Amino acid sequence: MPIKIAVLVSGRGSNLEAILAAIEKKELEAEIAVVLSNNPDSYALKIAKKHNIPTVSVDHRGISRKEHEKQVLQKLKKFAPDYLVLAGYMRILSGDFLTHFKDDNGLYRVINIHPSLLPAFPGKSAYEDAFNYGVKISGITVHLVDEQVDHGPILAQGVFERKSGDTLETFQARGLELEHKLFPQVLAQLANSSLAAMTNLNQENQKESAETKISTSNEHNEDLCVAIVPKAAAAGGKLTSLALPLYWLSGKNLEQTKKLMAALKEILADQLLEDVWCVVASERSSWLSQWREQGFKWFAERQYLPGVTDNLARTVEEAIKLSGLESAGKETSEEGHIRVASGSAYLFDDSLNIKQVENHCRYRHYHPVTDKFRIHDLTAPHLSKLLEFPQVHLPGTPEPEVVALNLSDTELENLSRKRTLALNLTEMQAIRAYYEQPSVVEERSQYGLGQWPTDVELEVIAQTWSEHCKHKIFNAIIHEKSAHVKAVQTLTMSMAGTSATKPARKTEARTITSLYKSYVQASTKKLAEKRTDLLSVFVDNAGVIKWNDDWGICFKVETHNSPSALEPYGGALTGILGVNRDILGTGLGAKPICNTDVFCFAYPSQDLVNRPTMLPAQSIIQGVRKGVQDGGNKSGIPTVNGAVYFHPGYRAKPLVFCGTGGLLPLTVDGKCGYEKHTQNGDAIIMVGGRVGKDGIHGATFSSEALNVDSPVSAVQIGDPFTQKRVTDFILEARDLGLISGITDNGAGGLSSSVGEMAQITGGATLEVDHIPLKYPGLADYEIVISESQERMTLSSTKIEELKELAEKHSVELTVVGKFDDKGFFRITRAEKTIALLDLKFLHEGAPRLELEAHWQAPVTIDEVEQPPKSLGEALLALLAHANICSREPVIRQYDHEVQGGSVVKPLMGPEQTAPCDAAVIQPLLNEPAGLAVANGMCPQLSDFDSHLMAICAVDEAVRNAVCVGADPNSLALLDNFCWPDPVASKSNPDGKRKLAQLVQACEGLYEAVLAYNAPLISGKDSMKNDFDDGTMRISIPPTLLVSAIGKVPDIERVVTMDFKSVGDHIFVVSAGALGLAATTYAGNMNWTSSLLPELNLEQAALLYQTIFSAMQNNLIESCHDLSEGGLAVAVSECIIGSNLGAELNAEAVVAAAENGARFHDLLRERMDVALFAEGPARLLVSISPANLEAWLALWPEQKELASDSKISLVEIGKVTASGLKLVDKARKGELIELDNATLKQAWQATLPFEEDFK
Repeated sequence: MPIKIAVLVSGRGSNLEAILAAIEKKELEAEIAVVLSNNPDSYALKIAKKHNIPTVSVDHRGISRKEHEKQVLQKLKKFAPDYLVLAGYMRILSGDFLTHFKDDNGLYRVINIHPSLLPAFPGKSAYEDAFNYGVKISGITVHLVDEQVDHGPILAQGVFERKSGDTLETFQARGLELEHKLFPQVLAQLANSSLAAMTNLNQENQKESAETKISTSNEHNEDLCVAIVPKAAAAGGKLTSLALPLYWLSGKNLEQTKKLMAALKEILADQLLEDVWCVVASERSSWLSQWREQGFKWFAERQYLPGVTDNLARTVEEAIKLSGLESAGKETSEEGHIRVASGSAYLFDDSLNIKQVENHCRYRHYHPVTDKFRIHDLTAPHLSKLLEFPQVHLPGTPEPEVVALNLSDTELENLSRKRTLALNLTEMQAIRAYYEQPSVVEERSQYGLGQWPTDVELEVIAQTWSEHCKHKIFNAIIHEKSAHVKAVQTLTMSMAGTSATKPARKTEARTITSLYKSYVQASTKKLAEKRTDLLSVFVDNAGVIKWNDDWGICFKVETHNSPSALEPYGGALTGILGVNRDILGTGLGAKPICNTDVFCFAYPSQDLVNRPTMLPAQSIIQGVRKGVQDGGNKSGIPTVNGAVYFHPGYRAKPLVFCGTGGLLPLTVDGKCGYEKHTQNGDAIIMVGGRVGKDGIHGATFSSEALNVDSPVSAVQIGDPFTQKRVTDFILEARDLGLISGITDNGAGGLSSSVGEMAQITGGATLEVDHIPLKYPGLADYEIVISESQERMTLSSTKIEELKELAEKHSVELTVVGKFDDKGFFRITRAEKTIALLDLKFLHEGAPRLELEAHWQAPVTIDEVEQPPKSLGEALLALLAHANICSREPVIRQYDHEVQGGSVVKPLMGPEQTAPCDAAVIQPLLNEPAGLAVANGMCPQLSDFDSHLMAICAVDEAVRNAVCVGADPNSLALLDNFCWPDPVASKSNPDGKRKLAQLVQACEGLYEAVLAYNAPLISGKDSMKNDFDDGTMRISIPPTLLVSAIGKVPDIERVVTMDFKSVGDHIFVVSAGALGLAATTYAGNMNWTSSLLPELNLEQAALLYQTIFSAMQNNLIESCHDLSEGGLAVAVSECIIGSNLGAELNAEAVVAAAENGARFHDLLRERMDVALFAEGPARLLVSISPANLEAWLALWPEQKELASDSKISLVEIGKVTASGLKLVDKARKGELIELDNATLKQAWQATLPFEEDFK
């Protein structure tokens, strides 16, 4: 029976004509009941009338959207169409409208055609956007409509190539031709099937990977499919859902032999609990019949998109090879090799409809950026096509393209945007000017090159000059206008009969020649004379400090924010593996010995901002956590320290800080181990993974704001198992003296690694035809800039020894060129030069940015109400806050014991629940010294005072390290700036203010580094952490993460934060003043305050030295920093971690809070402020009665209430057997009385982390 459709159209109706033609040819069984248009002059109405089809016009002009949709519904009602077909209908339909067309499966019976390969290029100008972006393959999408724009379950996709010489008009004409074929075909399938049966995300004709054509496996009729089925399910038991591993096997003359089945059972299954089902691909219907008989309605299957690293499949391939089933080696083209693709299947009964299945699986079981995913209706008469073995077929390798630069300024800007170069106009002009120089033209002619650069040269320059690699903003010339921050009268406290004024700070007009040189580098240079342990600072992949006479410690923290916003799992996995390689590529190679992770997310909630191109907040959180987990655990590196911080400003761009510490020999084969020794004539060697399209434009991509056109090819999927083998190979090669230099292939791929190492010798030649590829067809520039993972670049002359060692470790090693001293980074194919880059111009030719900064102080209206009725309830609410509550659900996912060196772990105490302030590991298991690892971050202060924010971040990192026993004189720091775009533009009007905040933060960092004698040894900046889809711009809060490492002289003297014994004395030691602004307590109470905390850096440094001295003399039982939630939260955490208790004296608590405070009278009236306000340089310490006298003797000038310039030491209570009591002795009452179970229940509030992907 024909389907009845209503066609909605706004324009000329070419798709309507195509549908009518298909009906007339009897290719489509359909009746067009009505043609409706919002445009009375639409030519489509004339076409309909010509075919005697009823027409309706509902003009949208002059009426509201709601009224327009109401009229449309009234007109359509009498025609009762089965489906609405949008054929160029230029109105966005609301969710209310769509509910009138919902079917029993929760799908909307509304079908749209869109001229791009969604999710890429949504919006009304898709053809133009795709063309201007420079895609090589585009396409058409037919999809069901949902509440979001150009979004919904995909029914089909078709692809067409962009041809050389295409104009926008010819490009669009080719797309329209495909539209007119695809739309009727999909409607014809629908007429013979159902929406539920047809709704598959990524149909066989869908473009499955950026710029990739996929062939089906019909030609591979010997492919096998394997399912691992629980015996209970195989026996036919009644289940409502089921998850199964799937595998596809492909190979020449592959047969389902007994030997193969035995091997698969051994490799893939637990034979006591699981069965192995194996069939020829064409016979999978037998499985589906059995599942249907068991009561399942939906069968969903997932598989990686072609070209995405399939780590599990690699492992299975190796296992099959080891089982003796293969007759030849690794390569896919070799005779006898069995190739494997892994995936999974999910079965559901009829309690869910297809949309619920999709919503359940999306981001939990599959990710649309990396996975193919299809849902099949097992009860439908026609089953949609099942997934087959993935194949990558690219067009033949294109010749390098010459890019003429004799263009106008507008054309230069368009070229940069089109090619994702992320270069500004001044930089494009500088490149043009360079290639116009007669001497350059002459030199190039000698190598057979014309005047203008090839696409290879232009792409290499763009990667090298990217913000990610060149740190252009930190090296910019900044003109700062004078700013006067007015004195702030703190009216917040007026209810207590007192007020105070914070001093004004004035900034004169000035020019800063480089933030990096003026503040970051300058502070370390000043400390270098005192700190003789600084070995390698700001010159290598990581900073290196001396550990003992034989070993050095190196440390690096990276960010992977933009990729994690697009594909959280892959982005985060690549982030942690990438920083591991930074350590491996430091000096002559360091061993990674610990990881850290700090995450900044938006907490999932109903009022959180959502845009069509944003991933769900929950999915970002879970994917990032899982990615870092897999990267660390599967690499055998313990994750020992980290943090999770929530703020709605991280909704679109999560911050993913991944850090790694390493152990490096100071001498290797008679050479300095923390330097590189590459020489002229050394071979360029690539080790590890192969090159593919993944990670192309990663460096330039991370240099821009995230937007709707952000390329998914910028995301890579790492393989920790391959990288572990690479690591073992390199460390052994280092110890054998086979390596003269090494660096990682990170941002910019080979273009950066070889280009940087070429500076050592003065030149290099890279031969692209020698570089091993994942698949053929990559353009030369893609090969050179690809950031495919697990790759390291080495220099050596000992090629044969390296090859032999690589074979031992099952690592791929290829000689891809040679280092020389000719002054160029030269790239060749078949000995023909395709790029000739002068090293001086490449590394020093980028024009410096000149920027303006102007600080405008925020206006804060102080609104603080009366104290809460119950201090206990207020405390419990703080303990349950997302930024305070237990991180155990996250921590338990990471291995912090591997390598056997963990001393102070993320959770300590008798029940392993005490949240430690820092980690301590033992780098050398035969020596007593420990390495403390800590971090500090205070982004909540940024919009109030970024100068103070930076100081507090340093203080928190130092304070946390000191809390576990680190020597303050041994501390070294790393700075990671993540900032919203500080370059002013039309789309970023407050860029000058953001830049001023960055300047102030650098000043604060500089002051704190010098005060604490803690040099910066490495760092990173990420400057474009914004989201802009043309409708909404979201910027992160300016964020500075400070990481600290330091030496604990003897791990027997480490201190943890949990109370130890009943009767111990509890002290608050402080060199800072409390504040209410941006505190967790103020946020919980919906208060605003401009009262900021303060600290005396000189006194804080003395405080930490004294604490360390006390620890060395075993005087301190426990030590915990006071941070989020203030004193009451810190005491509660010590109770929870120890399962003991505390009784606090209310008067003493007030006295401890008054140090440096400007509102003493208020504190006497407001116990809540004393308990919950926050400030830097504050520690909670417990002392045994036996050590009390010696402890007090360390503080000869201490008083219960010290002046602003002194350290405050106040005993506030004692450790008890259980519970928390705050006693007001003057009033003979208890202000707080809570038992341990109540405290623990509040603190163990559920965070939005699943244990794992189920």
